[in-house]
Parts: sequence; structure tokens; C-alpha cells
Amino acid sequence: MTQQQPTRFGVVGSGWRAEFFVRVARLMPDRFRCVGVVTRTAERGAWVEAHWGVPTVRTVEELVTGALPGAGPAPDRPEVVVVATPWPVTPDVVREVVDAAVPVLAETPPAPDVDGLRALWADVGATGLVQVAEHSPSMPAHRARRAVIAAGTIGEPTSVQISSTHLYHAVGLGRYLLGAGRGPVTVRAQAFTAPLLEPVGRDGWTGATSPEPVRSILATLDLGDGRTILYDFTDNQWYNPLRTNRIVVRGSHGEIVDDAVTRWVDERTVLTSSIVRRQAGIEQNLDGFDLEHLSMDGRVLYRNPFAGARLADDDLAVAHLLDDTGAWLRGDAPPPYPLADGCQDHLLGLAIEESARTGAPVTTTPEAWADAL
Repeated sequence: MTQQQPTRFGVVGSGWRAEFFVRVARLMPDRFRCVGVVTRTAERGAWVEAHWGVPTVRTVEELVTGALPGAGPAPDRPEVVVVATPWPVTPDVVREVVDAAVPVLAETPPAPDVDGLRALWADVGATGLVQVAEHSPSMPAHRARRAVIAAGTIGEPTSVQISSTHLYHAVGLGRYLLGAGRGPVTVRAQAFTAPLLEPVGRDGWTGATSPEPVRSILATLDLGDGRTILYDFTDNQWYNPLRTNRIVVRGSHGEIVDDAVTRWVDERTVLTSSIVRRQAGIEQNLDGFDLEHLSMDGRVLYRNPFAGARLADDDLAVAHLLDDTGAWLRGDAPPPYPLADGCQDHLLGLAIEESARTGAPVTTTPEAWADAL
């Protein structure tokens, strides 16, 4: 069996999210290789080269043609370009990469507003070259929940309640768990403000000891055919340990509440089982801290294909995105998260914000990307 060559990718942008992709490549050089990063200035490029250990260039053209420092006589072209730039910049960078006939994995969202989404789709949607780096469905716990649903354990999935991540991420996860398409959706949202202590922020422990007013949004999304998403998010919920994740998936024959799966078995039997995480490196296990698998009742729902890299769940999601993108490039798998899905998720995220701002329902209509493959 021939050893698969690492997926070669380049990155446009050098911010916080870009580093996730570079870090995964550094930890698994046999599977991924970052050929270079585009930075706006030479000074930033020097910092990236010193701290990330990858060559940098100033332009997309240099990246896609392989004109990278140390490439030698043969160009070192990326197979795909990760676009991790600020929202207003992303559509133009995506267009430039697509114009060079290179596939794109664009960070979320692919454009800042509805007009931007429509314009980007009109320009590049038909090429089929653009995927979106929506990482939430690729997290191990969500892949395990989806495996439970796909097995028919809770019957037909009808609703998802998400208090975990925000806007387009939450919408994308909800549609993934329900297997929902891109049809019309009615959104009803309301914003509330209440006191909440914020002991941890993006930069670590804050030292705060008193609550401050914090906004929360509650929203319902009616996807039609009896399927709904209940959205509940508090600002800074990603980092605040006082607001934990909550995922509920309800179906015709049972439900999943976080890691508990309750389902109908027969006329006199209802069972509840747990999705169990097996983690190496705890107490006398000397294999190193690593996720091994998630299982339920003796069946493995998710097995970590990146064992040995010691990745957190969010890094595992990034690794899955890169791995799935590589398989798509080789023709071995379907597209991981097409631009059409990224556009739909952000469209609905914007509808949540609009409804929360105005207090009125917002109903989206099918867009040009609704029926795209």
C-alpha cells in the first residue's frame, strides 16, 4: 500500500485562528505540511517564521505559484489555501485564490454580510473550489452524537437545543445534527442582559470578583418539516467556565442530552446509556494524555485517527477539516463543508442578530446556493 503524501496547504493570514492550522501541521508532519504563510508586512513575516517555523511571503500570487523562500529549483505549490483573514478581507482573498484555480478552505464566515455572501457566491460558487472551515461538526463529541443519530437510535431527529457556541457555528452544528438542508427558515430571537461574573477571558484569568451586565440571546429557528433549533448563547460563553456547554437532540424515539442517550426499545422498555470518552494518560495509564475513542454500549462511535498528537478537541476538529479536505482534493471523499453551507449558516446567524435587534421574526428565503451540491 502506497504511503499517502502529506496534504500541502498554504495560509493567508497570521492571526489567532491561522495558527491552529500551522500548529496541526507542525505536530503531524507525516499528514499535513504548511508550505507558507502570507503576511502583510515583512516584520510580521519575520515573527511568523521565527515562532511558527514556516516561510512567509507578502502576496497570494507568491504563495500559489510556490515562489517561497527555500523552495529550491522546484516550486512548492500548495494543494489548497486556508484563508484566515478579517471578515471584510476574506471574500477578495477567496476570489484571488480561485482566480488562480487553487482550492480554498475559508475561515468562517466567508463574507461579512448578506450582500457579501451573495456577491461571493455569484463570483465563485459555480467553481466548486471553495470549502468553509466550519469546525464545530468535526469535534469528536459531535461526531459521536451524529453517529448515534445516523444509526436511528433516537428515531427521526426533530430538534436541537444548543448552548455552546455562537451564531453561524451553532447553526451549522444544528443543521449537521438534524441533517437539514438550506431551505427557508423563520427566526425569532430576543436579547437579554443579566449580571454574570467573568473569571476567564480569551487572555486567561481576569481577576474579576464582581458580576457585570452580559448579553444573552435566545432564538428559535423553524426549519420546516417539524424541525427546529433552539439557540441560547451568552457573550464570552466559549471561555467563561460559569457557562457550560449544553447540547440536546430530540427525536421521534428518544433524545440525546449531552452524553446521555435515552431511547425506546420496545413496548415496555426505555433505556438510557452514556456516551463514554476513553482518555489515555490518566492516573497509572502511561500512554500520554490523548483521546482514544468515544463509545456507547460497546460500540465505538468515534475513534481518534490522530492519536499520538495529543490534541485538544478543537485542534482535532481542525485536523479533521484538513484531513477531509485532503481526501476531497484526491477524489476520495465528498467536499467537507461546501461554500453553500457556509453561506447558509452565516445567513441564519445574521437573521438571529436581526431578530434580536428588532424584536420581530425574520424569515429567510432560498438563496442561489440553496440547491448546490
